Amino acid sequence: MASSSDSWVKEYNEALKLADDISGMISEQSSFPASGPETQHHSSAIRRKITILGTRLDSLQSLLSKLPGKQPISEKEMNRRKDMLSNLRSKVNQMASTLNMSNFANRDSLLGPERKPDAMTRMVGLDNNGLVGLQRQIMKGHLIGLFENILLLICSLDLIVHCYTSRTRRWP
Repeated sequence: MASSSDSWVKEYNEALKLADDISGMISEQSSFPASGPETQHHSSAIRRKITILGTRLDSLQSLLSKLPGKQPISEKEMNRRKDMLSNLRSKVNQMASTLNMSNFANRDSLLGPERKPDAMTRMVGLDNNGLVGLQRQIMKGHLIGLFENILLLICSLDLIVHCYTSRTRRWP
């Protein structure tokens, strides 16, 4: 097998390990109290890992679509890999629904189509005003993503501070 094919299998195995890790964390969650900072921190860690796994699955899907051009593989092998990826994605969606991460399952509908047109095809036929509008639209998308990341960072820091302060209060 070629290295691009081997890299896909390696990446898939890493995603599978991450899925198993998440399953274990979900099982451990029953041992935590119903509420509290530790429970929130644990749930946040699970959600973060599920999001990371979703991104890895998107990457695997992209690699799989590019694989036939780089390394010819049989149709049977391609279908087997598509099935493996589909099964893992459904497992991840089930884990996300366990944690009420309904937005994760609909992420594709929120983010739009998987394949976006390249920059040149988006700019064809646009005048100066159209180009400025396109640039503003792209910048707005970047700002929204940046804002969401800042909010996630603030929430994570808030959880860390809350856990730290609750531990220091218990200190004798």
